[in-house]
Amino acid sequence: MAKRLPLSTQNIRWQHWGNAVKERSFDAGRLLLGKEADQGLLFRLFLYLILIDTAFIYVKPILYMVGTMVKDASNMLDPSVIWVPRSIYTGHLEEAFRLLQYSTGFWYSLTISLSVAVLQIISCAVAGYAFARLEFPFKKLWFGALVFTFILPPQLTILPSILMFKQFGWANTFLPMIVPALFGHGLKGALFVIIFRQFFSTLPKELEEAARMDGANAFRFFFKVMLPISKSAIIVVFLFSFVWNWNDFYLPSMYMSGSKEVPLSISLAKLAASLNAEAAQGGVSIYAEPIKMAASFLIIMPVLVVYAIAQRWFVEGIERTGLVE
Repeated sequence: MAKRLPLSTQNIRWQHWGNAVKERSFDAGRLLLGKEADQGLLFRLFLYLILIDTAFIYVKPILYMVGTMVKDASNMLDPSVIWVPRSIYTGHLEEAFRLLQYSTGFWYSLTISLSVAVLQIISCAVAGYAFARLEFPFKKLWFGALVFTFILPPQLTILPSILMFKQFGWANTFLPMIVPALFGHGLKGALFVIIFRQFFSTLPKELEEAARMDGANAFRFFFKVMLPISKSAIIVVFLFSFVWNWNDFYLPSMYMSGSKEVPLSISLAKLAASLNAEAAQGGVSIYAEPIKMAASFLIIMPVLVVYAIAQRWFVEGIERTGLVE
């Protein structure tokens, strides 16, 4: 017969076993929940789930667009081919390139977007610096007017603007979109002034005091000191301005409605209208959707390339300008 251990020894063993179970459950709880609320495994799984779902929402249209534009007739008529075609066909890209008059439209879009972006960087940086660091009469009143122009829909002022630019002889040209940017106006100009104001407000005042002791005035201090160290804000404004002007359809359609040479956003609308008219007359063609997808891809491709190159500085600039606060 086996010896029975003393009662005290059994209690000690039970205590050790209970402590081991508690430690294991504590370690499992720490692994799942973490020391902090944002360090546990459950939180990370939830975070990755949200990020993957969000990424899929944005990536899915691009995947569908790319998959559709490279399908030939046999792939489009095959019900088993949904995402990945059995062969790659580039004829739709060539047809979309021809119908869009891509070479001409590309240079018009690039000229407008690049010119407006550069001019808005200069003018909005000056205005943002003035609102952040200088004192002048009715400063709060002018800043309130600036915010009002940001929330004011452009549809309210488009008719007087068209009439004014016609008197200047600028109808059916890209000057009505470029010249206002020289004065800090243009598409989303007020937002860019606010971005620069937010950035310049965060810089230490000792920089300005040291420049004044060296005899620098406001203009010299801005161009020699403030502007060179505002690279993060400049990148944010440049990308926002470039992308928004590249994709803008409303202003070019108003100012260049009678022009034959138009940016790509107008060319895409004309292409879609032409395909819809052909469908109304002769029935829907199986090639209409792939051509539309190819045209859309050709238009967004330069923007994707620009963002892929500058995305690291763009994210850093977003954090430093305070847009995420």
